[in-house]
Formats: sequence, structure tokens, C-alpha cells
Amino acid sequence: MQRSRTSGFLMRLSRDRAGNTLAIMAAMVLPLIAFAGCAVDITRMYVVKSRLQQACDAGVLAGRRTMTDSSLANTTLDTNASTQAQAFFKNNFTTGWFGTGTPTFTPRKTSDAQVAGTASVVVPMTLMTIFGKPSATLNVTCQANYDIADTDILFVLDTTGSMACLPSDSSSTCTNYVNAAGTTAYTRPSDSASGNDSVPGYAGTTGYYVPEKSGSRIAALRTAVLNFYDTMKANVDVSTHVRYGFVTYTSTVNAGEAIMNMSPSYMVGGAGNSTTSWTYQSRVQDGEAPSTSTTTVRVNSRSECESYASSKSYNSAGIGTSVTATYNPRAWYNLSFVPTCDVTTTTFTPRWVYKPVSLPVTGFVAGAAVRDPTKAGNVTSTWLGCVEERNTSPGVMSFSTSSLPEDLDPELLPSSVSTSWRPMWPEVTYARNNYGSTGEVTEVGDAGNHPNLGGESRSRSGFVSCGKPVRRLAEMSRDQVSTYVNASDFRAIGGTYHDTGMIWGTRMLSPKGIFAKDTQAWTGRQEPNRVIVFLTDGDMSPNTQVYGLYGMEHYDRRVTGGDFSSITTYHNARFLAECSKAKAMNIDVWTVAIGLAATSELQSCATTTAQSLSTTDGNGLATAFSTIAKQIASLRITQ
Repeated sequence: MQRSRTSGFLMRLSRDRAGNTLAIMAAMVLPLIAFAGCAVDITRMYVVKSRLQQACDAGVLAGRRTMTDSSLANTTLDTNASTQAQAFFKNNFTTGWFGTGTPTFTPRKTSDAQVAGTASVVVPMTLMTIFGKPSATLNVTCQANYDIADTDILFVLDTTGSMACLPSDSSSTCTNYVNAAGTTAYTRPSDSASGNDSVPGYAGTTGYYVPEKSGSRIAALRTAVLNFYDTMKANVDVSTHVRYGFVTYTSTVNAGEAIMNMSPSYMVGGAGNSTTSWTYQSRVQDGEAPSTSTTTVRVNSRSECESYASSKSYNSAGIGTSVTATYNPRAWYNLSFVPTCDVTTTTFTPRWVYKPVSLPVTGFVAGAAVRDPTKAGNVTSTWLGCVEERNTSPGVMSFSTSSLPEDLDPELLPSSVSTSWRPMWPEVTYARNNYGSTGEVTEVGDAGNHPNLGGESRSRSGFVSCGKPVRRLAEMSRDQVSTYVNASDFRAIGGTYHDTGMIWGTRMLSPKGIFAKDTQAWTGRQEPNRVIVFLTDGDMSPNTQVYGLYGMEHYDRRVTGGDFSSITTYHNARFLAECSKAKAMNIDVWTVAIGLAATSELQSCATTTAQSLSTTDGNGLATAFSTIAKQIASLRITQ
């Protein structure tokens, strides 16, 4: 009986679950506290470490920005930089934040003149102290480089006639001034005086320019370029490389010496190029046209008569003369019979045929003073360095950056006559019948209706312009930049062809084209950033009568194919195609308009809309250039 009762009690007890939860909870309290403690304290440490890293970064950035001694010789961080670094660190991480102790921060100067730092702080545990977990010490490192990446900057600068106007001048006011002001002659300077790399025949020749108004656009440009340089210089670290290059453009560019320095074979007529001649709208002599006049004079003897005779000779203008003398022993002269002499003078004037003519250019591109084959006398001319462009696709308004014609492909290396450049030679170039004829024309003598484009009048009017030579990419001092933009040949004249400037700006920055070695990365460094700063003061203004990068469009039709009514559209299409190609090559393009609002073409050319700037004020141009320089410069956390 007793056993039965005991057994029943045990069975009832085993089935009774009252109070089990309390027992289980008692057993789980410590594990739950541990889990919660881990979550809370790990989260605290993550938040504290993130804040500590931010404070460390802020400190070294402030230290590098305010560093007064960035020399490599002194390895100690200067006092000013150290003080600023500590101040910024403390502002970003205060003692006691999240229950932490007093943080420590130690900035230092690195071997390459940057600022690095270490920071630490003790984080006490909360719930984990129950389990004897000690406080944790968090450590972070940081480093700041205050510099710009290695950068190549190519200035493409409009130096056309309107740049002599004021920034505030309207289009009509400026046009009236340029037309009325006339031009002034100057002597082209030597390389040392101009910062140029020019062909041998450049220095000492006569050029022309539109006189600048006080405060002109081109004067503002000179100041703006130097402001740009100063802004960049203020942000350049001793370990950073910046190269500068310049393209001044009108209807052509003076790139001859730059090309020849890469390889003479890249120029028609240059050493190693199989083509030695180029075709110009010129003239050839086709015999002479004689004319005679006879005068009778009284003489005393046959020998006196014969002394009047002379053989054929030519004067400096190429006009030939010969004289014959016929003796008359008895002739009626002044009412009496006396000895006379009939003196007959024959003048031989050259007969010219005006047409396209293939002329040898080997000596011309070599820098020699060569005889001008289109002049009858002993007249010589030298190459100034301006070029005609290689082959293109005429009459095209839409281009693909993956399939550009030869002139628009900045990466294409010359390998044939179609891919080579040709020397501009205005002295042998003529506009027959004042652009009224396209076929052959024959004329006796130097008639005024077939103007020579190498003459002074065409140069003064800007229909032919050969300005300042381009400057290839190189590390330049401020004095070198100043010498270039303040030289006597940094002048305003000529017409506006934006495609000309953009083609050469992109070509000179291309890492795969003929100037590839100029823009290659420094040893052990990454590829440099590549930037074009394109400045102009006007819309595209091509003219069929201008002799420039594409010859004379009236005759050569290399751009329009003969559709002259759309000439501006064709050139704008080429400009935008080259802008697109530059951007496809990761070239950062900035456009700046002075004296007018940014056109749709300039806005489209820039990498972003924000990178298309405009101003009608000279000081505004300096501000715009400084803005670009600040955008190019960067402050980077490297660790």
C-alpha cells in the first residue's frame, strides 16, 4: 500500500511542469548577458573606431594643408602643422565620448613630405565587465597627401584678331575696331626671347597684329594663364609632376618644328619621307611676252650708235630687256641730213599660267632660304613653321570617334603622303582672278587681280596668319610660362577656326600619337591626368578665301567638298568630333568663352556642363582659370 502511494507520487511529480520556466531562465541569465554584452560592446567599439579614424584623417589632412615646410631634407613635422593636426583631431574626437578615455594622436612627417598619424583610445567594457573582460585599446593609422595627381595641361588659346578687343565689347563694336584699327608690324623673336621651339626661318621675319586695346581680351588671357599656374603651384607637392603645353590657333597652327622634332619623316619633304613635293594653288611661267619701242637719236659715228646696244638682261623683278642699234649714215633729222641711230628696246615680261602646281619642298622644310619658283627674279622665302593638315573626308557633318578621317585621328602615326603634314607656303600661293576662277588662267606680268597670298596685304588682313609656334608638353617654371604668353609674337590676328585648335590640342595630349613620349607616365607612377583648357572669344568664322590648315577652301575644298553655304556647319562638326574623341581618350575638357556667353558647341565640347565657363570681364577670366585649377587640384586620403 505504501509502495503504491510512493509510486503514484513520483508519477504525479514527473508529470507536474509547474516552475520549469523559472529554472530554465535562471540557467540562461548568464549566457544572455554575455550575448547582449558582446553585441553592445562590439557595436560601441565599431562606432568608436570609426569616429577615431575620421578624427585621425581630419588631423592629418589639416596638418598637410597647413604644412609650412614640405622639403624632403627636414623629416620633422613643423610646429604649425602639428598644432593644426592636433586641433582638428580633438575637434572630431572629444575625451569621454561613448565613455572612452583620453585619446592620443601622434602626427608625423613622412619621408616623401606627407603627413601620417596614429591614434588610440581606451574603450571600457560595459556588460562584459561581469565576465572580467578588460577595457579595449583601439588603434588606427592615417595618412594624407595634399597634392594633385601627375597632370598634363594643354592650353588651346584663340589668338585671332578679335582678341585685341575689350572683354565687354559687343560683336559689332569689336568687328568695327578690328577693321578700322589696321595692323602693326613686329619682328618675330628668337626662341630664347619667346619660349618657342620654332623652325630656323622663323626668327627675324616680319609679322603683323591688331593693336590691343588697353585691357584687351588677350591681355586678360596672359594674366589668367599665370593665375592658373600660381593656383596649381600652390597645390603641388614636391613629389608631384605637372606639365604644360600651348597651342595658339587661328586658321592654322605653327606646329612645324614640333612635328620635325618628333621625326622629319612626318612632313612632306622631310628627311625619310618619300614624298618631296606638294601641290599649291600657284602659277608657272609659260614663256615671255615681248614688247618693243624704238627711239631715233643723232650720233657722230657707227661706233657711237653701236654703244647703245646691249644683250638681254633681267632686273630684280624678273623683267628682261635687250637693246639693238641700227646705224644710218645719212638720215633726215631735225630738218637736215645727219648720221642717226635707231635704238630699239625689247622688253620681255613673264607670261604666267595660274593653276595647281606641284612644287619641291625638301629645302623649304629643312629651313633653307629657297628660291621662290613663282617669282621671275631671284626672290627667296623661308618656312615659318605653319602647316597644312593631312587628308580628311570632305563634305561630312557626322563623325564616329571609332572611325575618324586621318586628320581627326590624334593617335594615327604618319606612314604615307595622305597621313603626313605639309608645309604652308603662302609666297607661292595665288588667288586667280580674285577667287573668280577655278580653272587655269594665263596672264602677262604680275596683274593685281591674281593676288599673291604671301604678300603683305593678305597678311595684314588676316587671310593668311602664321602665329606663335606651339609649345610641347614639359614641366615649366613660372618664368617660362610668362615668357611664352608675354612674348612679342603672342599676338592677335586672323580668323577663328575652333576645329584647328582642338585637333592639335588633342593630338599633343594623345598618349598614342606622335607626341606620345611627351605625355608618358613618369617611371614608377600612374598615367597622368590629361586636361585641355580651351579658350575662345568668338563663334566659328571660316572663310573660303582664307589660306590655312586646309589650303584655300575656294579651290581645294577639303572640308566642304564645294558646299560653301554650309562651311561653318562643316567646321563645327569637325570641332565637336574632336571634342568627343578627346573625351573618349579620358582627356578632361574645359571650355572658356570671353566676351560672349558659352555657345552650344562650347558647352557640348566640355566634359560636363559645369566645365563650360564664360565671362565678359577680364578679371572674370582670371577667376575662371583659377576655378579650373582648383578643380584639377585635389586633397586625397591615401591610407
